[in-house]
Amino acid sequence: MESSAGPAPTPRALPYYVALSQLLGLTVVAMTGAWLGLYRGGIAWESALQFNVHPLCMVIGLIFLQGDALLVYRVFRKEAKRTTKILHGLLHVFAVVIALVGLVAVFDYHKKKGYADLYSLHSWCGVLVFALYFVQWLVGFSFFLFPGASFSLRSRYRPQHIFFGAAIFLLSVGTALLGLKEALLFKLGAKYSESEPEGILANVLGLLLVCFGATVLYILAQADWKRPPQAEEQALSMDFKTLTEGDSPGSQ
Repeated sequence: MESSAGPAPTPRALPYYVALSQLLGLTVVAMTGAWLGLYRGGIAWESALQFNVHPLCMVIGLIFLQGDALLVYRVFRKEAKRTTKILHGLLHVFAVVIALVGLVAVFDYHKKKGYADLYSLHSWCGVLVFALYFVQWLVGFSFFLFPGASFSLRSRYRPQHIFFGAAIFLLSVGTALLGLKEALLFKLGAKYSESEPEGILANVLGLLLVCFGATVLYILAQADWKRPPQAEEQALSMDFKTLTEGDSPGSQ
């Protein structure tokens, strides 16, 4: 058992990487809005601009908010564990709701225009990502926020939850890049190879998406940047294990 020292200090580089991730994420959202406003006419629900709701909502929900939800346990290192869990879950809820609006927008737009659905690689990946994301949230809620799961069940599932969270985020970034390229080819066609201003802006947006995704995953990959368990959380964890499984609070 460790001696009762004070809370572990925040790693020196962590705040800088978190700040970089937020700068990149907000720039991605702003540049998506600028691209849609400058070259696609803006956004509106009841018009031909309804399609533009889709990329904006997906970038906000499945890229920016999902990335921030993954970083919650790195940023809020000294707050109560339950508070951090609730914030993590709420960010994912907001991401799901906003992404759902984006999905409804594109399907409704296709229906009004008589366009085919779910024929491209982007659309297949998009539906897969949203389905996996929703299932991941439901299972995570059942295991970690709902009080019914046992200590051993939570412990066995936690590595899978962490892995699939990072994998789904990576898939989300890849799917956004596919959609961005698809949108450019549909509108610009052969002009895309002529370095049109819209193509250059969208290419920069794509690079920023990659940089945001890479920064978030880098932060998650640093083992010594993980949120350290607080002393009271370790005690509560042992009590929970004893109550749910009848084990003595031995070494873990």
